[in-house]
Amino acid sequence: MQSRTVELWVGLFVALGLAALAFLSVRASNLAEYRDGDAYTVVARFENIGSLRVRAPVTVAGVRVGRVAAIDFDNEQFKAVVKLAITARYDNLPQDTVAAIRTAGLIGEQFIGLDPGGAPDPLKDGDEIEITQSALVIEQLIGQFLYGQAGKSDKEGSK
Repeated sequence: MQSRTVELWVGLFVALGLAALAFLSVRASNLAEYRDGDAYTVVARFENIGSLRVRAPVTVAGVRVGRVAAIDFDNEQFKAVVKLAITARYDNLPQDTVAAIRTAGLIGEQFIGLDPGGAPDPLKDGDEIEITQSALVIEQLIGQFLYGQAGKSDKEGSK
């Protein structure tokens, strides 16, 4: 009888562990907050999107206002085309809104941050955000720093 009780406790512990793992995986993949309600779509083109993913948050002033709906590549301009699904209740974003790819924390997930401009006309379904800022790629920054420093030391050594 004692071993049966231990087996029940172990089974309960394993079931709770699996439930916790499922909960964490849903939270990490942003599926829990994905809603396919009323939204309008705008497009933004970026030189480099880094590790931006579909369903990444779109924020204004830190408040989530939408999601990345799709990511594609433009063969003519050689840019990433990102479609943003903005919740319909945020339909007053100005046409000169700036879209920037930002990172949550030092090595966190990437998301789109929108900075509203001052234009009188709002963005409408199908519009394109003209002003964008691509993702900062750490490897490029380190390379520029190293080559910049190497270039200085080479010039100083030749004098």
